[in-house]
Amino acid sequence: MTDRKEQIQSSLQTHSVDGRISCALARKIARDLSVPYKEVGEIANRLGIKITDCELGCF
Repeated sequence: MTDRKEQIQSSLQTHSVDGRISCALARKIARDLSVPYKEVGEIANRLGIKITDCELGCF
């Protein structure tokens, strides 16, 4: 796994609560790491982390 993917995975795991993370926080992770929303969403799916309260339909 690349360093970038590891950073995304680590950030998702750190910020998720009970296997969930808000859309706003997922988007912030993407912006902070300069990666597409889609990439964060794909990694969240692989980790079984559900993105909640989706505001824009990005995930």
